[in-house]
Amino acid sequence: MPEGDAVHRTAGRLRGALDGHVLTRSDFRVPRHATADLTGRAVVTTVSRGKHLLTRVEGDLTVHTHLRMDGSWVVTPAGRRTPPGDLVRLVLANERWQAVGLRLGMVDLVRTDEEARLVGHLGPDLLGPDWDPDEAARRLRAEPGRPIGEALLDQRNLAGIGTIYRAETLFLRGIWPWRTVGEVEDLEGLVSLAQRIMAANAHHRSPAGTVTTGDRRPANRTWVYGRAGRPCRRCGTRISRGEMGTGPQERLILWCAGCQPR
Repeated sequence: MPEGDAVHRTAGRLRGALDGHVLTRSDFRVPRHATADLTGRAVVTTVSRGKHLLTRVEGDLTVHTHLRMDGSWVVTPAGRRTPPGDLVRLVLANERWQAVGLRLGMVDLVRTDEEARLVGHLGPDLLGPDWDPDEAARRLRAEPGRPIGEALLDQRNLAGIGTIYRAETLFLRGIWPWRTVGEVEDLEGLVSLAQRIMAANAHHRSPAGTVTTGDRRPANRTWVYGRAGRPCRRCGTRISRGEMGTGPQERLILWCAGCQPR
């Protein structure tokens, strides 16, 4: 699933194509909003909120989308043919550009003053103006017996983090993923590190993908993520791979047993 930095960059692409322009095409291809028509309305802006996207349109309306596992937004010149079949969930276009939402996991149309109904449950956004490490740590501490690896992925605690940044952050802090929240001494430091490395990738995206080591060469860009079975860059221990969470919410976790001891 795309993490907060990828969604943040997607919001930027949508702003560049749609902000301030009147929609000449509005095509919702989801049953709930199949008859909705936003043509003639100007797009105000698009913002990211964790892994969610909010496209605000004149008339106090917001288009809410979520990429989930397979979704994406593609911006192309207006009038270009869209992919065939049922891949397209939403098209928003003006005279110059069109934004095509493919395989979107969620598509909603709500009043702008009702956005909280969809994203109000989220914790502080690692890339948002509301980012507050103290508040994120406070929310984490509400369940001291929960494994820190599970708690970090709970978007109610902090919004935007996923399996890549979880694995890399815990490695860099030397924390075993199953250590309980109550056993982690510096939660503020932990979430602040996650925010810093995500922000670095949000603003300095490498063609190779997420970079947490400082080395942008494709084979060297992460510490543990994508390196299961390979030797740790620090201690040589083979990187472990497993799953965390209860079904059906299990998620991939990678760690170094040498650098992140029980």
